[in-house]
Amino acid sequence: MSHRLGMFRMPSAQMRGQGLRNQRIHTHLMEMMLHLKQTIEKNLMHLTTRHLQQDLVLEEQRHSQAASEQEALLGRLMYQLVNLLQSGAMGGLGLQPSCPSLDVRRDVRGGQWAQSSRQPDWPVHQLSDPEATFVSQHLSSRGIDISALYHSSFQDYKIYQRDKYHEDKNTMGFINLGLSENKLCLDLMTERLSQSDMNYIEDALLQYPDWRGQPFLREEVARFLTYYCKVPDQLDPENVVVLNGCSSVFSTLAMVLCDPGEAFLIPAPFYGGFAFSACLYSKVELILVHLDSEVTDANPNPFQLTVDKLEQALLEARLTGKKVRGLILINPQNPLGDVYSRDSLQEYLEFAKRYHLHVIIDEIYMLSVFDEFITFHSILSMESLPDPNRTHVIWGTSKDFGISGFRFGVLYTHNREVASAVSSFGYLHGISGIAQHKLCRLLQDREWIDKVYLPTYRSRLQIAHGYMTKKLEALGIPFLNRGSGLYIWMNLKMYLEPCTFEEELLLHRRFLDNKLILSRGRTYMCKEPGWFRITFADKPLLLKQAMHRFYQVLSEQKQDLIVKQLENAQRE
Repeated sequence: MSHRLGMFRMPSAQMRGQGLRNQRIHTHLMEMMLHLKQTIEKNLMHLTTRHLQQDLVLEEQRHSQAASEQEALLGRLMYQLVNLLQSGAMGGLGLQPSCPSLDVRRDVRGGQWAQSSRQPDWPVHQLSDPEATFVSQHLSSRGIDISALYHSSFQDYKIYQRDKYHEDKNTMGFINLGLSENKLCLDLMTERLSQSDMNYIEDALLQYPDWRGQPFLREEVARFLTYYCKVPDQLDPENVVVLNGCSSVFSTLAMVLCDPGEAFLIPAPFYGGFAFSACLYSKVELILVHLDSEVTDANPNPFQLTVDKLEQALLEARLTGKKVRGLILINPQNPLGDVYSRDSLQEYLEFAKRYHLHVIIDEIYMLSVFDEFITFHSILSMESLPDPNRTHVIWGTSKDFGISGFRFGVLYTHNREVASAVSSFGYLHGISGIAQHKLCRLLQDREWIDKVYLPTYRSRLQIAHGYMTKKLEALGIPFLNRGSGLYIWMNLKMYLEPCTFEEELLLHRRFLDNKLILSRGRTYMCKEPGWFRITFADKPLLLKQAMHRFYQVLSEQKQDLIVKQLENAQRE
């Protein structure tokens, strides 16, 4: 007798009885689903009407709609679930639901999915067109996962784009100090990019490029990194790959170095966009190496990364069956601002070699160290790398030059196999020839960079950082003073009661209600609630307006805490 399931036969009477029972169950389930679907549709229509009324009557208070948008998102997810269950009919009642897994996990191994500090987003709430809004019945399983991940990862960006602060045109708009974007030297960059040598067009620039990047650009990138990273020997242009942004470089590296389900170690807190980029194509897991803020004998500096912590995280991951393929480092670190010493880098690289791990190091802030007593050491400057074939460096112009709109990211690796594999993604993630020419001319102009741009840029970083830190000190807010990057990692635990991630989120929303966007610690996988990152690389007038709103929110929060404490005391 065959043991195959398809050959199993039931008696005909039993089959007819089972069929009738299945039909009754199917009818009952369909009735329940339709009823639930109709209820949700009525609720969504009510939400839509309410939003329209609020828009007409309370136009100036649109920023207070965060709560209703979250309610709409819940309704949307329920609607998607019902449609999927209905269309699948529970797999013909064979107890095999056709609904793909909505892998909307709030974790990357225990941490919340990261909100991108580079491009935060809000869920769409145009509810008047269910067919356009609720499209999950038309997506594959991975399409649903990607869509859900996108909406859960991007919290602030669309509403900010629709209502940006402008010192003349929209003084009541959103001020975004959660986005790590460099706006300090837009005047210098606009002037330089407008000069005649930038305005060049030839036939080759209008045609398909080398997917690795145009040879003239890769050659200039190799010279540029050799000079500014203080590399002992000239870097090889054949080891350079150029794509449209550092996130594209990282995402493709994750794809070519890992199989789905494999993992990277990453110290946390860390730049949250890595969580999105690691999952989008490659389904790579991030194993968090949690860093502590408390200073002890074993941990003399807050949020200090040690080899012991790396080894412990690696061992725990292996005990659970995880295959760890690499280590991700950011130097200077985001969001902490730490600049790793040469000795520390050597230790991390030797650890990776000992366990046969790739090292991906993001040096996107390498020219944004503004404290003259701090020295940045690029991994490329080391005389000999412990494992050069497993060491890969990422850099781009978005932060150091404040031109994130150019979408320019660089990979430098000694491993030609890795370079070749990543190059193939230039077919999807290449840069226009015109942009490559402009970038080449910019990187060539060392005299302007060294004598005009960098001195001005670092001076403005110092001034803006000094302004922000003085404001924080006046409010008694603890923060890390690191002298690099575009942001400050600050501790707002005193404004949380109790000190939980739920209260952190409520404070974050309170900032949003006052049209101020900050990045909360949970989006960087920080294990301690109450930490926030605030960006200071912007114009003085905007920073002044932002700090006014910041002070207003904290004053209201403090008053509420006093009231809560009094109420608790009366109950006791």
